Amino acid sequence: MFTKCYGHGERIYVGLHGWSGDHSTFAPLERYLPDDSRLYSLDLPGCGQSPPPAGWKLESIAEEIASEIAALGADRITIVGNCSGGLLALLALPHVTNHVERLVLIDPFAFAPWYFRIFVAHGWGRYAYYSTFANPIGRWLTNVSLKRRRVEDSHLTSSFQSVNHETTYRYLELLVGMGSINQFADVRQSIDLVYGARTFGAVKQSIELWRSLWPRARAWELERAGHLPIEEATEALAEILFTR
Repeated sequence: MFTKCYGHGERIYVGLHGWSGDHSTFAPLERYLPDDSRLYSLDLPGCGQSPPPAGWKLESIAEEIASEIAALGADRITIVGNCSGGLLALLALPHVTNHVERLVLIDPFAFAPWYFRIFVAHGWGRYAYYSTFANPIGRWLTNVSLKRRRVEDSHLTSSFQSVNHETTYRYLELLVGMGSINQFADVRQSIDLVYGARTFGAVKQSIELWRSLWPRARAWELERAGHLPIEEATEALAEILFTR
């Protein structure tokens, strides 16, 4: 898997990007990285510069992610999962639980809302996906329609311009079929849940579900941000990541 490393410190962070993203998702955090810290940002299997996974199953992908984390040779790692990257972090965690001391989940869905499920509906779902995300007009219309879920100068669908859409679609199918979050009830690491004040209603519902699952988890609402806190509220997020 392709990995971009920012910084040279001994405190280790591993960034897992979300749906349609790649390692550059975490680039805005570089300027806020403390001298004592190092951030490894991965291209998930099949994304960016990484080859496709050995198999299109969540467990197979989770094992590949875990192998990359274990190869770092560190025992006090913080995993930072953006959107669906948080779900993949949780799936990989059982394989590297002794290496990870903290999870930071950014705008994490706890369930697949209806507007994701329509894209995997039998028969016409794939057509709906390609019309929305593989078509430039569809991307523009989607971004305009979601203006309440982002800040003025951010773009919720721009990352779909350069993705492998078959890969992105396969990830969507897997994540929609992931099942209940109750499978993660036994997580014992320190957990921070970070979300934008203007994000999707389904994310805010998800935050409550996550907090019910993990009563000890800390939740942070970023006032200015929508669904893209890393680029919309970078400094505030960096303080939570590196200082709190």
